[in-house]
Amino acid sequence: MKRLKGPELKLSELKVPPFLTDLYWDLRDRRLLPLVALVVVAIAAVPFLLSGKSDESSTHGVVAIATPAAGAGGSNSSTLVAVEAKPGLRDYHKRLSHRSPTDPFKPRYSGPQLAGSELGGEGGELSSTSTTSTTTTKTSNGTTTTETTTESPGGAGSPPSLKEYTIAIDVKITRTETKADGKKEKSEPTVHHRVIPPAALPSEKTQAVAYMGLSPKTKQPLLLISDAVTAIFGEGDCLSGEQTCQLLEVEPGMPETFVFGPNSTRYKIVVLNPRPVVVGTYKP
Repeated sequence: MKRLKGPELKLSELKVPPFLTDLYWDLRDRRLLPLVALVVVAIAAVPFLLSGKSDESSTHGVVAIATPAAGAGGSNSSTLVAVEAKPGLRDYHKRLSHRSPTDPFKPRYSGPQLAGSELGGEGGELSSTSTTSTTTTKTSNGTTTTETTTESPGGAGSPPSLKEYTIAIDVKITRTETKADGKKEKSEPTVHHRVIPPAALPSEKTQAVAYMGLSPKTKQPLLLISDAVTAIFGEGDCLSGEQTCQLLEVEPGMPETFVFGPNSTRYKIVVLNPRPVVVGTYKP
């Protein structure tokens, strides 16, 4: 056998690019070679599948109808005639013919009928009831009890009233003034009842401190200190202020003395009987 002339190729001289070798071993280690082969076969089969679908879709929408052929071929001969199909939605007049139009702005539902009903009884109007609640407040001087009565809606359907509460106190104040000759004049103690925050003490004209209500944390009365106060004596707890106290928390029944004004007048203030009181009633 005569051999054709040409360059001799040796298998040892054929070199595969390194990236193909690395890709092959990587796919082999990860056991992905069968999946790659399946993808290659699927890619090769896509053109054949698409060509088959295009042939089938070319006849979509055409209906073949057998009709008798005209001519001398006889009455039994027939031919196929292609008729174009026209799919689509039915006319909305036919689809909605069994329904009647309604006004979208007209209310179609009414509220519940409560006529003749009664809570806790049979028939008649809604009965009104009253509830009495008791609030007990403990202070250092004793125990104070406050009763509050609220009424539920009556038969006429009136809404319940809302009551606003605050913490009122009684304040005992003793005034001590130093005269020009050095003698001290001490007044009799006066008691102010039902002091509602905010309130200036000992009076609106002489505002040494102001009662600001109870502390949300400790539920103890709070006194706001005036800038004209030069000294404070007592067991109160200062909550604000570095050089001079600005906000003082006091204990009911414990005296606090405040030196106030240019004449260094002393006011001994004792907070008594903190209790909730009604300050307003509202109806919605």
